[in-house]
Amino acid sequence: MALPLRDRISIVKGDITGMQVDAIVNAANTTLLGGGGVDGAIHRAAGPGLLEECRGLGGCPTGEARITKGYNLPAKYVIHTVGPVYRGRPRDAAALRSCYRHSLELAARHGVESIAFPAISCGVYGYPVEEACRIAIDTCLDFLKQDEGISKIFFVLFGDRELEAYQACWKDVAARI
Repeated sequence: MALPLRDRISIVKGDITGMQVDAIVNAANTTLLGGGGVDGAIHRAAGPGLLEECRGLGGCPTGEARITKGYNLPAKYVIHTVGPVYRGRPRDAAALRSCYRHSLELAARHGVESIAFPAISCGVYGYPVEEACRIAIDTCLDFLKQDEGISKIFFVLFGDRELEAYQACWKDVAARI
């Protein structure tokens, strides 16, 4: 029997590369070949095998996701998703929702029971964290209502501002479920 919805999501501060979960999500760029922020940290921690496998994937369009092995990470898998560059358009929100949905669908197909997400698109892609966290939490909750295979979703935030925004959003949402 699955845990109640409110127990299947956790908001934590930390380094996603150290999470003891089945899969971590990489906020990647379209090349999947590494970059700055979370993407660079994941590539550095995973080691050169990750880059080699990513080279064979041929990139990833915005809003979609690809999966690789975790290599030197504690996680078995890395799910790479490309968030939108924020420009305040309605399609930005649709693309961000798509990132979470595609990542979760891919995770479910690979038997992932626990998954950790960063704040996708909230760094150099400029998505306002207060808007992004609502999309992230709502999309993940909608998925969990339909799928009992994933037992735990972590939102792993590196900075205090992001952590506080996610905690406030989760407090509001959790009070209604």
